[in-house]
Amino acid sequence: MPGMEISQAEARLPRWMMALAGVTAVAALVAGHPQFAAGFVLGAGLALVNYFWLHQAVEHLMEAGTQRLPRALIAKFLLRYPLLIGGAYLVYRTGWFSLPGLLAGLFIPVGGILLESLVQIREGLRSPDYGGPGFH
Repeated sequence: MPGMEISQAEARLPRWMMALAGVTAVAALVAGHPQFAAGFVLGAGLALVNYFWLHQAVEHLMEAGTQRLPRALIAKFLLRYPLLIGGAYLVYRTGWFSLPGLLAGLFIPVGGILLESLVQIREGLRSPDYGGPGFH
C-alpha cells in the first residue's frame, strides 16, 4: 500500500507546482507587478523543466540496470544547469524581467513539496494507525 501512496504523491507534485506558479503569477499581476510576474513565470518554467528532466533521468536510472541511457536523456540531464544560468543571464542583461521574480520562481518545486507535505500530514492524521498525541 505505501507504494501506491508514493505514486499518488508523485503524480500530484507537478500539479501542485503548476497551480502554485499560476496563482502566484496572477497575484503578482493583480498587485500591479508585471515585471515580477514575468520573471516569476520564467523562473517557474525553468524550475519545472528542471524538475521534469531530473525526474525523467532518475526514473530511467532506476529502470536501466546495466543498459545504456539514451543520449537525449544524458543531454537533458547535463543541460539543466546551463539552462538555468542562461535564464538568469537573460534576465540580468535585458532587464525585461525581474531578477527577484526569477529567483522566486525557481523555488516553485519547494512550494509544491510543502503543499504535498500538508496533504501527507492530513492523510497521516486521518489514518486508523495514528494514535494521537503521546502514541508510542
